[in-house]
Amino acid sequence: MTDVGEDALSGLAPLLRVRPQLDDVCHFGGTWTARHEAEPAGQAYFHIVTRGHAILHRPGDAPLHVEAGDILLLPRGDAHAMGGSQPSAQPPVPLLVRNQGSLRFKTSLGVEPEVELICGRLRFEAAPQSLIVAALPDLIVLRVGAQPLALRFHPLLVGIREELAEERAGALAIAENLASALFMLMLRTHLEGSAPAEGLLRLLGQRITAQAVLAMVRDPVRAWTLDDLAEVSAASRATLVRAFRKAAGMPPLEFLSDLRLGLAHHRLRTASASLDEIAAEAGYQSPGAFSRAFLRKYGVRPGRARQESPSSQEMP
Repeated sequence: MTDVGEDALSGLAPLLRVRPQLDDVCHFGGTWTARHEAEPAGQAYFHIVTRGHAILHRPGDAPLHVEAGDILLLPRGDAHAMGGSQPSAQPPVPLLVRNQGSLRFKTSLGVEPEVELICGRLRFEAAPQSLIVAALPDLIVLRVGAQPLALRFHPLLVGIREELAEERAGALAIAENLASALFMLMLRTHLEGSAPAEGLLRLLGQRITAQAVLAMVRDPVRAWTLDDLAEVSAASRATLVRAFRKAAGMPPLEFLSDLRLGLAHHRLRTASASLDEIAAEAGYQSPGAFSRAFLRKYGVRPGRARQESPSSQEMP
């Protein structure tokens, strides 16, 4: 990618915010399989292999062998299964399941555990969610042991594992915040190493669109006009619109609306500001206009989105 694209990617770093939910700490041995059904839109699956070997099974794809230090992310929440590294006709080993708050500890009974997994789901918090997900493949595998950035990832992996193992006060909240940093770093590493693709990466990979995207991200509340964005991009209005439509399937001002609504959605889930304040921060002249636009985008009113947000009970 060009220097412009890299600068734009740096400016988009706040949009890579994610909210991880840790579901299971698994200690498996013998014959085992963990099946996961497809998740609703906007929810991703992840697995962190902290010990041993396992196999990822996805419909239509060859089995993928993973090992300690590997991080798997399924951005679209596709159905899949994790299983033992040695196929067997033997029935699965029974599990002991122990709940610690919202976290489940699963342990194979009667055998020595050979594999340790930390599993959960990931929600993309900020805008433009649809473009970020569109820019990602169905599966991202980061092999920390083989990465030059291992020194950055390894402390986070160790911290998550130790917090969950010790089960001290606040351990889950701390582990999930560490996981948030881990996956933001993982997404950044993937995007920086990827060739320009559809959606967001195409926007970042072209000088004209990258300049406009960066300007909007830096000041999303500004009353941007097409003339303003064309001037920032050093291009004509028609050229800018064509470039946006080709890269992202939408014109620049529609991208701006998507960006504002996504940031407002994030604020609703993580901040105590009033709906009027959030509407103003998102660049809407009235709470009613904001509510209507939010409903069209997310299918719920802003107030309902805040009520249903887990952040009302959890740390942001």
